[in-house]
Amino acid sequence: MTSTPGSKSVRQIPLPDVPASQTKALEKHIGNVLRELRQKQRLTIADVSSQAQISRGMLSKIENGQASTSLETLARLSGVLGVSMGHLFRDYNRPDGGAQLIRSDTGMEVVRRGTRRGHTYKLLAYDKGPRKSFEPFLISMDDSSEIFQSFEHPGTEFIYMLQGKMEYRHGQQTYLLDAGDALTFRGEIPHGPEKLVQVPIRFLSIIVYGDGGEN
Repeated sequence: MTSTPGSKSVRQIPLPDVPASQTKALEKHIGNVLRELRQKQRLTIADVSSQAQISRGMLSKIENGQASTSLETLARLSGVLGVSMGHLFRDYNRPDGGAQLIRSDTGMEVVRRGTRRGHTYKLLAYDKGPRKSFEPFLISMDDSSEIFQSFEHPGTEFIYMLQGKMEYRHGQQTYLLDAGDALTFRGEIPHGPEKLVQVPIRFLSIIVYGDGGEN
């Protein structure tokens, strides 16, 4: 236990010797994960740095693997982004080409802008790095009074209804979707739920970004 005048005691935790190259690779991995989580939630560096109480410059360096950071800072960042700190390390050293298994109770819940209560997105697979080729979601809705805004994104989206019934708008067209129905459409055209006819509603949403991925 060490301390400095006027400061709280800080417990020093001995760390094992780790090769510099491995430490750098881990820092790069954590930075990529943090950036992807932030972009997924449409948050700016200023948004996250303010809530995590670190400077924008430091967060930028962390995201680019250019700075080491403490476990305390990682805990604050993961808290702001709504994931456990363990999630930041989850896919580190996963063999290239290996399968990825997401158990039913471990999918990461994320929040999209325009969603409120009773509306949950569970991400079912994670691409490594800041660019991704696809995103599969399991979406649950149980509040028929919720009002939705339209979404727009690159790529193509595929929806498969598992339970319930809803009216779904794509551009100027509205589709009535029941369990077992599927809908595929271009993501850059405004789209989203128009009316929840029968709740609870559960459906799969798979967004395919193509060769370019999403920044």
